Amino acid sequence: MRRPVAVRTLAAGAATALAATMGLTALAMPAAQAATGSANGFASSNGGTTGGAGGQTVRATSGTAIHTALCNRASSSTPIIIEVSGTINHGNTAKVSGPSCNTAAGVIELKQISNVTIVGVGSAVFDQVGIHIREASNIIIQNVTVKNVKKSGSPTSNGGDAIGMESGVRNVWVDHVTLEASGGESEGFDGLFDMKDNTQYVTLSYSILRNSGRGGLIGSSESDRSNGFVTFHHNRYENIDSRAPLLRGGVAHIYNNHYVNLRESGINSRAGAKAKVENNYFEDSKDVLGTFYTDQAGYWQVAGNIFDNVTWSSRSGDNQPAGPNPTSNTTVSIPYSYSLDGASCVPDVVRQTAGANTGLRVSNGSCTPQSPPPTTSPTSSPTSNPTSTPTANPTPGGTNLSLGAGADGSSKGSGTSYGNVLDGSLSTYWSPSGSTGRISVKWDSATTVSKVNVREASGGGAIGAWRLVNNDTGAVLATGSGSGVISFPSTSLKKINFEITSATGTPRIAELETYAG
Repeated sequence: MRRPVAVRTLAAGAATALAATMGLTALAMPAAQAATGSANGFASSNGGTTGGAGGQTVRATSGTAIHTALCNRASSSTPIIIEVSGTINHGNTAKVSGPSCNTAAGVIELKQISNVTIVGVGSAVFDQVGIHIREASNIIIQNVTVKNVKKSGSPTSNGGDAIGMESGVRNVWVDHVTLEASGGESEGFDGLFDMKDNTQYVTLSYSILRNSGRGGLIGSSESDRSNGFVTFHHNRYENIDSRAPLLRGGVAHIYNNHYVNLRESGINSRAGAKAKVENNYFEDSKDVLGTFYTDQAGYWQVAGNIFDNVTWSSRSGDNQPAGPNPTSNTTVSIPYSYSLDGASCVPDVVRQTAGANTGLRVSNGSCTPQSPPPTTSPTSSPTSNPTSTPTANPTPGGTNLSLGAGADGSSKGSGTSYGNVLDGSLSTYWSPSGSTGRISVKWDSATTVSKVNVREASGGGAIGAWRLVNNDTGAVLATGSGSGVISFPSTSLKKINFEITSATGTPRIAELETYAG
């Protein structure tokens, strides 16, 4: 059985103790793909954004464990991939000290560091805890939800920003995340996605920003014009008052986004900012593009956008909407290649791809969502997360150890049950509440397992990528795609997780059989 690697001792042994008690597991795996897909947009410029690719992978189930993982590195630039699962909150997010980190309590602090990936595995929720990126570079954040971060009231975190960047930040890719609040500034919330004080080369893709007074900004004031080179694509802005986004100086590329119910204003280009705005779908909104609340003009190049039930106010003073018939007043050069979906299909494509826990699906540029290729690891030794291609072999010989065991999971669809995967019947099944999720088999005492047979019920969506995980240690036993028999080195454990990370539609697992040999 693969075991966690030792945690490097920090001052006074604090990190070792925290690793043992606060939900940090180091997975014994070689260099792995940091996140599904690769950074695009402006995050692909300036040398590109690779995050923690090539570094150690660890599993964290608390904010303190995330900080511990950063502090355990040999240096502040040593690559690391932090897989996050569960709920991160104030109660489990403490400051950790060490030479390779600079953290704080009550906020995920990525400060004065580089080469880090934070990726959600299953459900990963940052509840009232923001992610603060400061004096940092080459950062990837993927497949997480950040919600209800406050700057006033209690508790507070990250100045009220869900994700905030400042002070010389370079090359950040934020992908397939959900950022949400429960009101505006009067309720204690600030921006969902803010960049200021010399932040450059950022991409926000396939994400949901909703239920907030402020979507986000580039530049903290009219004089803060050192930011820019930011791409926003295939995102959904919903129930936002303004700042979708607010641009002060710099260059932004905004394409294939779906905007719904922008109540006061949308893309606010001002203070000399230049935005290329193309093939977006604006719906049931007001003043979706222009220069607002300032006499310092911004600029835009527009093409291919659809304005569906959009209202425009009259131009006067510091209120200069681009409509009702927006036309370009500048040109913007884009240095990277990209594929545009037609604006008419953007609502449907974004609905299927944007946000956390949507299977990391992306568009192919022809209005068709695609599942990402499965992430696999080398198979040179039993400790290297072997890639297993399920086969259509007959049921393995011996006793199905799942019969008489217990089951749980990350979620369950209406009318389905975790226990259905253990009842020996192909007519009953478990489904996640969406296209991805976890189903587990568990025993009261350690049980040796070397094969899992995943049997699908008819009528469900096809399983895409998956991971088989030893829940006791967090070690990945196998990765692959599809259903069938999965073989891996014999492992003694009390709980095994089958994690579906992508699927076409909603999968149906009739049986999750386990065998000793």
